[in-house]
Amino acid sequence: MASSLLVLVLVLCSLAATEAQLRLYNLRASGLPTSLFGSTDGYVKVFCSSVSVGKTSVVSNNANPWWKEEFAYFQAQENDVLRLEVHDSDFLFDDLLGVCQRQVKLGTHTHDCYLDKGGTLNYSYTLG
Repeated sequence: MASSLLVLVLVLCSLAATEAQLRLYNLRASGLPTSLFGSTDGYVKVFCSSVSVGKTSVVSNNANPWWKEEFAYFQAQENDVLRLEVHDSDFLFDDLLGVCQRQVKLGTHTHDCYLDKGGTLNYSYTLG
């Protein structure tokens, strides 16, 4: 009986630390800065911990882009760091406009992030 209880406790503990799906969606920015070449050609790179999850398409000539892509990462754990890098695509090299970092929590959340070079990134995620 005691060994059965121990096995049950171990199973429940392992379930608490299991991986979950992280779903990132509704990425949009406002007030992105203009460059010498005109309006921003923005895109976002997505990372969870040190893993590259993907990047959005480039939205050209728009200081207020809305990206339609959604991202899923199936090995996320609560308290992993979600990192979003907002870039301006240029001919020679891309400019980093800002970085948003946050530890993910279970449930659905929406956040605003103020970018270093101006503008705001808004996004939603679900971990579960």
